[in-house]
Amino acid sequence: MQTSQTYHDHSHALASDSVTLTYEDRFLRRKVLTTQSGTKLLVDLPKTTSLDHGGVLVTLDGAEIRIEAAPEPLLEVTGTHLLRLAWHIGNRHMPCQIEDTRLLIQRDHVIRDMLVQLGATLREVDEPFTPEGGAYGHGRTHSHAH
Repeated sequence: MQTSQTYHDHSHALASDSVTLTYEDRFLRRKVLTTQSGTKLLVDLPKTTSLDHGGVLVTLDGAEIRIEAAPEPLLEVTGTHLLRLAWHIGNRHMPCQIEDTRLLIQRDHVIRDMLVQLGATLREVDEPFTPEGGAYGHGRTHSHAH
């Protein structure tokens, strides 16, 4: 089994393999993963880390394993007041992927109801989820500890 104790948010070389993980699964410290080629990989990072789509885990022998965002069930949010909708999503500390013409969030019936009340158009999609990082750099938006 290969071991990785190092993560980089970008590749330094051509990755030799990849792992495909959901947004929640990309938040880890120690876990055994299976790469696309079927190789077992022990991830043993010094601290819990949010792995970004396109980042790499570096094995002890120097190989790079690319991180791929897996398709997952999401809500596509569109509407005439997209900035207002984004504000309401952010005010609830929901991870949100922000694009020019739409927002993507994880499916949540309470947030769905709020967005409908605000006039949003919603559509269920299955896509890779790569939300914005926290306001103070990279990572998750789950905490106020900066």
